[in-house]
Amino acid sequence: MKQIHNPVNNSRQKLSSSYKMPYGATALTLIFFIAFLFAGCMKQNQADLADGTKTINEQKQSDDLSKAYANTGLSSETLLELQQVKDATGKYHRLDNAFKDGYLDIGLKLPNMGYHMLKSDLVSPTFDVKKPAILVYNKKDNGEFELVAVEYAVPIDWTNPHTPPVGFSGNQDDWDFNTLNTGWWTLHAWVWKFNPDGVFKPMNPDVVVK
Repeated sequence: MKQIHNPVNNSRQKLSSSYKMPYGATALTLIFFIAFLFAGCMKQNQADLADGTKTINEQKQSDDLSKAYANTGLSSETLLELQQVKDATGKYHRLDNAFKDGYLDIGLKLPNMGYHMLKSDLVSPTFDVKKPAILVYNKKDNGEFELVAVEYAVPIDWTNPHTPPVGFSGNQDDWDFNTLNTGWWTLHAWVWKFNPDGVFKPMNPDVVVK
């Protein structure tokens, strides 16, 4: 079959092949494209800041974690696990994010610790470094809550009550045998505020509860 000659199509092909975008228009298009990408990045950063997952201060604290506890005998594996705790709980610097995820204010305020928010579903015989059952807060001078530590809760195995749970790597876990109120083994991890007595100690002398 012969190809049908169409003068209109031929004219369009000549126009399209001969037309070139002016240099100024090309530069303007590139500028708009870069501006569009920049706006998208800014929007994402604002969203991250809004939900509390990324702040400059939190990034600095993250970088300083291994330095802060570098000379305390913690193994590299333990330091890595502590970093995982920070990565998993950073969004809870905003207290409303904790409430949204099911943590509740149980009215427990303790000296050299702070205010305790509990998610009872995470009280489990299985230790999960990324899922602390308790978030510990203190108040800033302006009255806002700040996250200072996390706390794990594992039910006491009454068939073997004096053996603490298997938690973080190493042997520095300082589990508290809490039989008075809960029947749990509990363990603090001071990942959001340095504890000069040790990252796993229940009390932090630098925390003045307000």
